[in-house]
Amino acid sequence: MFAVLRTIPRSGDIDQGDLHGPLPLMLTAASMSPIRLDELPQEQWAVVVDVTVPSDPTDRDLVLRLVELGFVPGERVRIVSVNATGRGPLAVRVGHTTFALRRHEASFILVNAHP
Repeated sequence: MFAVLRTIPRSGDIDQGDLHGPLPLMLTAASMSPIRLDELPQEQWAVVVDVTVPSDPTDRDLVLRLVELGFVPGERVRIVSVNATGRGPLAVRVGHTTFALRRHEASFILVNAHP
């Protein structure tokens, strides 16, 4: 399991002499609802939490290819660009590479968005 670390201010004013700053707030994967990659807003970073395995043999081969490309749990991803009509392929960054994915392909990848 992984966690995303965010900070929240302490109650009251934070003094300049306060060396501790804000308190960390841990958000675990269980406390966030995964969304499909094709639902992720453009330029928002996310972490892959799962790749669904479809029942259709053709789609299973597709999912295997996505995993081979690096869409695996724990990997950071983001949508770099979308078609202006909202119906075309997505430019998705995973690792140091950008791939063009059809929305159907991206729908098999579940992610947790980073705030």
